[in-house]
Amino acid sequence: MPHFILDCSEPILEIQDPQKVIEAVFETAFETGLFDRNDIKVRMNPFKHSLVQGGNSDFIHVFGNIMQGRTEAQKANLSKKIVTKLNELFPEVPIISINIRDFEKATYCNKNMI
Repeated sequence: MPHFILDCSEPILEIQDPQKVIEAVFETAFETGLFDRNDIKVRMNPFKHSLVQGGNSDFIHVFGNIMQGRTEAQKANLSKKIVTKLNELFPEVPIISINIRDFEKATYCNKNMI
């Protein structure tokens, strides 16, 4: 926890090294002070086929899934910092966005909790 999943158009992989992008999101999330380094997980899903802006526009959308308990201001800051970092890496990409969703503590479980 947290999980940051990047959906993107496949050509994104040719603009920047995917590992560099994943590490940039990881470090940006860590630098907010909201998460322990060992808890952050980042992965990327490139899409070969998509319809964006009525055509073939490149895009990046980040789904941020975090444990509940952060304030709206903290979540807004996290969103802005990640979009800012991705915009620095991809100034020519027209769509860069993020949404943050809370996991409920009461219903979250992983194997270490069993």
